Amino acid sequence: MKLIRLTAAIALVVAAASLAFGPALAADPVFPPGMRVGLTPLVGLVPAKAFVGFETEDHGVRVLVTELPAEAYGEVANAFKANPAGAGGIKPESIETSAGLAYYTTESAKNGAANVRRYSMILPGSTFSGYVAVQVPENAGKIYTDDAVRQMFASAAIRKEVPIDEQLSLLPFKITDLADFKTVRTLAPGAALILGDSDEAKGFEVAPFMVIGLMGSTPAQPDDRGRFAQQAATTIPGVRDAHMTMSEPIRIDGMAGYETRIDATSGKGNTPVTVVQWLRFGGQSTMRIIASAPRDDWAKAFPRFRAVRDGIQPRG
Repeated sequence: MKLIRLTAAIALVVAAASLAFGPALAADPVFPPGMRVGLTPLVGLVPAKAFVGFETEDHGVRVLVTELPAEAYGEVANAFKANPAGAGGIKPESIETSAGLAYYTTESAKNGAANVRRYSMILPGSTFSGYVAVQVPENAGKIYTDDAVRQMFASAAIRKEVPIDEQLSLLPFKITDLADFKTVRTLAPGAALILGDSDEAKGFEVAPFMVIGLMGSTPAQPDDRGRFAQQAATTIPGVRDAHMTMSEPIRIDGMAGYETRIDATSGKGNTPVTVVQWLRFGGQSTMRIIASAPRDDWAKAFPRFRAVRDGIQPRG
């Protein structure tokens, strides 16, 4: 779907298998680990190993499942309504799902030298948009037909929350203390975690929150850690008018680390916040912990931040 690909900036990939007279649906929607978007995969599709979604055993048919910002659904819906005939010979279609009205497109394309059929669907979530992309090679097209894919799209569902244990199990590290944060949400399954006293609808910045993940780089030499930490602090998203108040080496769980603090404003309401960034160095990656609280809540929030930080352990 050209429109959704541009809006979402996501490559199309995904899904299916083979039956003698065409694929059928299993009974209930299946949610890929960590995702709030699920569907009932066509028979022959199994959980994918290299991406979030489903695929055939030979990797020929692929179904990508992901989440987009909430406004993506509205943008696509408005564009479809403004131009119901579509563009470039690709006509948008609508379909009812348990989550609400979804929009999808179908197109013929090339994957290298091979001919493929591509399908893209976007559907509404409460604070996000669900997105499903399917790719079927020509040699599977008689089995995984347009009607079969449409049937699979119609089975799409949204779950309000992903179980906390499921989210935490996907991370490359263990979180042993959640410090009573009300919201626990992976920003990307298996990549980063956000803990907050607020939520996506209200905005995390109005209350204490933390973001925990791994950076794919580390300073080349110990003497470079200070500069590395300060440069990383300048890339913290969502803060404005930032003023660095402290940056110094520390030890975190016996390992070399760096603590940097910033006073700034954040969010639509220009909330005055204090932000701390902790970096824990080791191996080929750096653990990065960003914690933010409205300035008036900082004294109460900081011990909770430290409790989470000190409870992070290597996995396995």
